[in-house]
Amino acid sequence: MGTPTLPTPDDVLAAQRRITPYIIQTPMLRHDLLDRLTGGTILLKAEPLQRTGSFKLRGATNALRLLPTAARAHGVVTYSSGNHGQAIACAAAALDMQATIVMPADAPAIKQDATARFGARIVTFDRMRENREAIATEIAKSAGAILIPPYDHADVIAGQGSAALELAADAAAIGRGMDALLVCTGGGGLTAGCALAMQAASPATAIFAVEPEGWDDTARSLAADMRLANDRTGSMLCDALLAPEPGTLTFAINRLYLAGGLVVTDEEVKAAMRFAALHLKLVVEPGGAVALAAVLAGKIDAKSRVIGVVISGGNADPALLSAVLAG
Repeated sequence: MGTPTLPTPDDVLAAQRRITPYIIQTPMLRHDLLDRLTGGTILLKAEPLQRTGSFKLRGATNALRLLPTAARAHGVVTYSSGNHGQAIACAAAALDMQATIVMPADAPAIKQDATARFGARIVTFDRMRENREAIATEIAKSAGAILIPPYDHADVIAGQGSAALELAADAAAIGRGMDALLVCTGGGGLTAGCALAMQAASPATAIFAVEPEGWDDTARSLAADMRLANDRTGSMLCDALLAPEPGTLTFAINRLYLAGGLVVTDEEVKAAMRFAALHLKLVVEPGGAVALAAVLAGKIDAKSRVIGVVISGGNADPALLSAVLAG
């Protein structure tokens, strides 16, 4: 088997055109208090307002819409902590495809329930003892179905990058260019897609991966210039970002285009969730809040600069959200 072909900036542009009829162009948000606290101009991409509650619908829609009609007949399989699973289920339902989602047994109920509502079959596993990719691969093989992984897939990466294209266009519409763009990072698909998008829209913008403490495999891999795995002993708060290591495709892109990686603590993530709820009136899940957390915690110098921030998802467990807001 040959080396997979990496997606390009042109692939992101094509993906944006392809998926626009099926997704929401989410708004760019600003808040005076955020600008005052940071000393900069902070432009927020509000992906919790996307259909299914996260950016994942972009990549899932692009990947499934590119499948030949004949290939859709036996359905689609994926493995996901929740958001990609919802997205695949939603995109598959729109195409009358059967979807099977391999999800961790401890995934928030809100994500499992939302996935099931789209008619998908859910297969649970123990994320600490079982290999989700192996389970999904066997299911796909047995059914003759298409396997669409959550991040290490060229069409998924290209679709995710449409979020950055939209943000860059909204920034340009108010006469702003972004000095830096901060992206929530798990396996690196959104980050890689955004990096490719900015090569097309704003090559001078510095791209930073943002990860939770203890799951900073991309930051460490960038520093070492090689893929490094997590030891899986970190906090489970940011459930959407608990990839075991950077993807092969995603890291091949991110090592070329990223300026570095930033790491935030659980308390910084919770502070960002509270800020989003109280001031932006936006529900943000922990994994979706890490880029905002990095800005609020001063992990990047925003003074007199324009900083883009992708808030990647809003599928927060209600009990957890209540506890976080209670402080």
